Amino acid sequence: MADPIYIYSDGACSGNPGPGGWAAVIILPEGHVRELGGGERPTTNNRMEMLAAIAALSAVRERPEPVKLYTDSGLMINGIKGWIHGWRHNGWMTSAGHPVVNRDLWERLDALASERKGRLAWGHVKGHAGHEINERCDVIAVAFSKSEKISLYDGPAVGCGYSLLEPGPEHMSGGANAPKKKRSSSKKGGFYLSYVDGRVERHVTWDECKARVHGVPNVKFKKVSSPEEEREVLKSWGAV
Repeated sequence: MADPIYIYSDGACSGNPGPGGWAAVIILPEGHVRELGGGERPTTNNRMEMLAAIAALSAVRERPEPVKLYTDSGLMINGIKGWIHGWRHNGWMTSAGHPVVNRDLWERLDALASERKGRLAWGHVKGHAGHEINERCDVIAVAFSKSEKISLYDGPAVGCGYSLLEPGPEHMSGGANAPKKKRSSSKKGGFYLSYVDGRVERHVTWDECKARVHGVPNVKFKKVSSPEEEREVLKSWGAV
C-alpha cells in the first residue's frame, strides 16, 4: 500500500461572523511539506474550517495516494462522516426541517471526499493540545484572519521547522472519533523514532521500527524514553 499524504487543517474567525482565516499543512510521501492559507471577510469559523480542508484536498486532487486528514473541527468530522448522508436524502434539509447551513461548502467537501473512493481517512485532534502541526495551522489561520503577513513554507520536510510526528493519544479527541490504534509516548520502556526520506515516524515496538528502516540507506532510528529526549533527537537529526 502506498504511503499516505497527511493533511492538517484549521480555521479561525474573530467575531464569528467576522474576519476569518484558514490554513492547511500538506505532507507528501516524498518528504515535501506545503503550507496553504487564505482568508475571507465576513465569514464564520465553521466556513473557515471547511474551506481549509477543501483547499488542501483540492491541492492533492490528482495524487493517487490515500489521504489522512486531521482537523480539530468536531462539526466537520461529524458532518462528513455521518450527518451528510441524511442531508442529501432529505434534499439538504436538517432533521428539524431547516436548510443545511454552509450547503455550498458541504457539497464541495462531499464531492472531493467521494472522488477518493475510500482513500480518505479523517482524524479528530484536540485544538491547542500541543501538536506542532495543528498549532502551526492555527498560527497561519489567525494571521490571515488579522490580515497579517506570514510566510507559507513549500519545500523539503527537513526545513519546515516543526516536528512531523502524527498526533499521539494526548492530542486526539475521545469518543467514536478517536482512532482504534493509538501510539503512546508514555509506554513503559520508551518508544522508537525512525527518520526515512525526510519523514519521522513513532513506533511502539522495535519490530515496527525495524520494518521501516531495514535495508533502507541513509536512515536514522533511535529509542527514546521521554518527550524531552524525543525533541533532542529530532533536533540532532534536523527534523524540527
